[in-house]
Amino acid sequence: MGNRLQGKVAFVSGGSSGIGAATAKRMAQEGATVVICGRHQDTLDKVVADIRSAGGQAEAVVADVGVEAQYVGAIEAAAQRHGKLDILVNNAMAYTWGALDAMSTADWHANFTTTVDGSFWGTRTALQLMKGKGGAIVNVSSICGQLGVPWMSGYSAAKAAIDNFSRAAAAEGAPHGVRVNVVIPAVVETPATAGMLATEESRKATEKLIPMGRVGQPEDLANAIVFLASDEAGYITGASLPVDGGRSAVLITAL
Repeated sequence: MGNRLQGKVAFVSGGSSGIGAATAKRMAQEGATVVICGRHQDTLDKVVADIRSAGGQAEAVVADVGVEAQYVGAIEAAAQRHGKLDILVNNAMAYTWGALDAMSTADWHANFTTTVDGSFWGTRTALQLMKGKGGAIVNVSSICGQLGVPWMSGYSAAKAAIDNFSRAAAAEGAPHGVRVNVVIPAVVETPATAGMLATEESRKATEKLIPMGRVGQPEDLANAIVFLASDEAGYITGASLPVDGGRSAVLITAL
């Protein structure tokens, strides 16, 4: 157990698995009281149990980040229960994939409701709660928002929106002591990427694209998020931090 986040209250969306679950666990290890949000009580409860068994403090709330009243209500209620909100991590996302010329408008919009609208609703609510008190917001983007990815046009556009939205939010939050930053993962081993890493052949092909030679782990992102949320990053806002093993830094990897 550390104390980098001692006494702080953190809210993490998409906290039942992957990056969100790893972030919640790391924040609890650093002394934060963590509220995790997701759509499924059973998976949320497992993460909470893991945190508590390790000596941390956590609770779960069921809410759909793509439904404004549910997400805003969950954040506001958590702040009321604990007397404040110090950290918000907008991690939840949803996506569709397919060829652009065959994509329906409904499928296009499905990429934005949770990822962009949810991040807007969460950030707006956190700013209202943090003004005059200070706080940190970390939004999770993707390398797909930086580089073109075929069959992922909607998801890529949504994640690109997160990057620039966060810069604007950082500019507005700074006078009130609220920092807003972004982490940008590439391929991370989570339930969402299980299909592309399902075979040894596909994993090796993916690893060849990454200069550091391995797929990212949720803990890699969690460590970066904890840093940006902590007072150690007290003079950092409006930053977008790639946490991708060098993937976004190269055109081709070394032979």
